[in-house]
Amino acid sequence: MANKLISQMGLPPSLSHVFSARNILTAKDALSLPEIDLMALLDIDIDLVRSAVARISEATCPPFQTGLALLEEKMKSGGHLSTLLPGLDNALCGGIPFGALTELVGPSGIGKTQFCLKLALLAALPECYGGLNGRVLYIDTESKFSCRRMIEIGEGSFPQIFRLQGLAQKMAGRIIVTRPTSISEFNDSLQQMKLTLLQNEVKLLIVDSIAALVSWDNEKGTISSRQSPLRGSLSFLKSIAEFSRVPVVVTNQVRSHSSDDTFHYFFQGHRKDTSNSERSESHLTAALGIQWAHAVTIRLIFEAHSGHRFIKVAKSPISPPVAFPFVVQSSGITLLNQEGISVAGSEINAIRCQGCNILTQ
Repeated sequence: MANKLISQMGLPPSLSHVFSARNILTAKDALSLPEIDLMALLDIDIDLVRSAVARISEATCPPFQTGLALLEEKMKSGGHLSTLLPGLDNALCGGIPFGALTELVGPSGIGKTQFCLKLALLAALPECYGGLNGRVLYIDTESKFSCRRMIEIGEGSFPQIFRLQGLAQKMAGRIIVTRPTSISEFNDSLQQMKLTLLQNEVKLLIVDSIAALVSWDNEKGTISSRQSPLRGSLSFLKSIAEFSRVPVVVTNQVRSHSSDDTFHYFFQGHRKDTSNSERSESHLTAALGIQWAHAVTIRLIFEAHSGHRFIKVAKSPISPPVAFPFVVQSSGITLLNQEGISVAGSEINAIRCQGCNILTQ
């Protein structure tokens, strides 16, 4: 709510321009200042300030609604992006939800980017083929996005469609790829795309991966241990999901806890003292900490053990804890079991990478 733009709140254009000229762009900017300070800063009389503040407050804090009204509104404006994995779609009551933050967490090479490429393709496909017929903003922090691989997935999943001349190029042209190398660049790319997102031109936002930005900034020494570098980014991503009603999908890495009590990101390679794979496996945890984990609406864990890879629905307000074995094929991820396997207790939050051999594939 706090990041809602004042220019979209129905103020008279002349007054909206005054706010913009003074760099007061969001509800938070306006409501954080006393009325007397706003009057001095905007150079307008107090009655006009109070009228503007009242309108901004009303737009930012909507009136109370009944549970029935909320349900009807969600049914009307909600929706899901199908993953085309029937078992997972059923578990998530339709697929990746609109207006929510969905996290994919797991070790490098497990299949998270493959999953994201398939989602990007589905969002860009015309509606007559089951897609969303929209643009995709793909924030690729590790340079893993592959247009060639995405087209290969399309040809494997929709061979009759991708034989049409020019369709593959058209789909690729709908995906906007940015590659920030720091959290500040990441935030700038989101700010630049804000209007495009809110105008419903973008139907899917993917960040692959968010943990890499934190790791690189830590290595550069640009953030201190007491800072929460993703607090602003997290708030912004959630507001994008809520106000633009698009699915927001973010990948996260895992880290291992070594004997010297320091955390080490899995995608950075192995330390010399981690020869015991079982010990390393038992200490895998999602990066970014508790604050991030509580903020996401859905968490899908990608892991490997017992000779198989699994997708686990580890967190969801509507889904039971369940795991699906899968393989990665030319057409993308394919589930081996559409019914899923029930997972009990703390096992649903465990992250395993048996033997860690996935990293070399």
